[in-house]
Amino acid sequence: MEKQNQKNPVWIPVGISNRHVHLSEQDVETLFGKGHQLHVGRELSQPGYYAAEETVTLVGPKGVLSKVRVLGPPRPHTQVEILLSDGYTLGIQPPIQESGLVAGTPCLTIVGPQGAVTQCRGVMAAWRHIHMNSRQARVLGIQDGDFVKVQTQGDRSVTLHQVKVRVDEKFVTEVHLDVEEGNAAGLKNGDQVELFL
Repeated sequence: MEKQNQKNPVWIPVGISNRHVHLSEQDVETLFGKGHQLHVGRELSQPGYYAAEETVTLVGPKGVLSKVRVLGPPRPHTQVEILLSDGYTLGIQPPIQESGLVAGTPCLTIVGPQGAVTQCRGVMAAWRHIHMNSRQARVLGIQDGDFVKVQTQGDRSVTLHQVKVRVDEKFVTEVHLDVEEGNAAGLKNGDQVELFL
């Protein structure tokens, strides 16, 4: 259950994510060649994470999405995070689920310059979430896995419920939304939203 609001406002910056792919080391080699290492294109807000120079093509039953960015570093399991509207293009219905859950999902094919893999697990529209530094979480009385809500500012202010909190000492506190949720709420990277406990 969501916690109740606190006396003093807490403001959190927003990070907007477009469609992207996290690859396992095995799939990196299948798609880009044996021994291939991802090249860092741009560092992301969370320490150690980056947008790679590499991109892939996603192929579904009805359509294709080209130049989908790979994010690094490699993960134990490949995960594809797309927008709900991408499902219409590809011809699949991606579930809205938490990043890291790789249960059975609709299938698509990931195509790289050296090969292709068919992915039937971890194809999703990512659940809205907050990466929170453990020090701030302790101050606020928040534990990993809690759900909170955030409210935007402005003339078309909206409240987003059921925002999952992930806590880690290495995290930089930031709420993560995909492009569609960000656009619907009138948000862009770096905007501030109010956290309600």
